[in-house]
Amino acid sequence: MRKIHIIGIGVLVVAMALIFSASKDFASYASFTDAQTSTVKIVGQLVKDKEIYYSPEENPNYFSFFVEDNEGQVRKVIMHQAKPQDFEMSEQIVVTGKMVENDFVADDILLKCPSKYKEEEIFIRSENQS
Repeated sequence: MRKIHIIGIGVLVVAMALIFSASKDFASYASFTDAQTSTVKIVGQLVKDKEIYYSPEENPNYFSFFVEDNEGQVRKVIMHQAKPQDFEMSEQIVVTGKMVENDFVADDILLKCPSKYKEEEIFIRSENQS
């Protein structure tokens, strides 16, 4: 074998390893029902009338809250991370994880917070329509 063939095979092996490791990060959007068997991403709303628990003095890596998914199911979400800043202000939440018994254990969270420019945007649109 030539040196170029060995280098080409090496590049292919590295590329395939990168693709394989990146594919583990992909999760499908689903509901709590689908989260029983695999890791999924759930889009939902924070249920503000239920308990949001975070006590950094007791355990800074335990945070729990309730989310309602797009099908209307409400589940407790547990994260073993610190509570994100401005969490209560979020309009929409995307949690990645899977169900463990009756709770959804999240590995990652993405918050969609309201834009501070939202009122200005509404005003500008109303002015343009006039």
